[in-house]
Amino acid sequence: MGTSKYSPEFRADAVALCRASPGRTYAAVAKDLGVNHETLRVWVREAEQAAVPGAVEASALEKENRQLKARVRELELEREILHRAAKYFAGETNW
Repeated sequence: MGTSKYSPEFRADAVALCRASPGRTYAAVAKDLGVNHETLRVWVREAEQAAVPGAVEASALEKENRQLKARVRELELEREILHRAAKYFAGETNW
């Protein structure tokens, strides 16, 4: 992934500020900090998930599962293409 222009300390402070002011919206807090409201929302969600025991492992497994399923689809497509090519070239030869 790319590097972030925000330090982990800044992120933690932003999440703490957002949690400390429950009446304020993400947009209001983000505007005060000079960040995008969706970025702040993602930081808060990640902090909440990190606070739940076992959530990090589960999300890591889900991510790996999605990657593996995508790789399986890619390999199945490649196999199908090769299968069709083999049929095509086998039909061209008239020995």
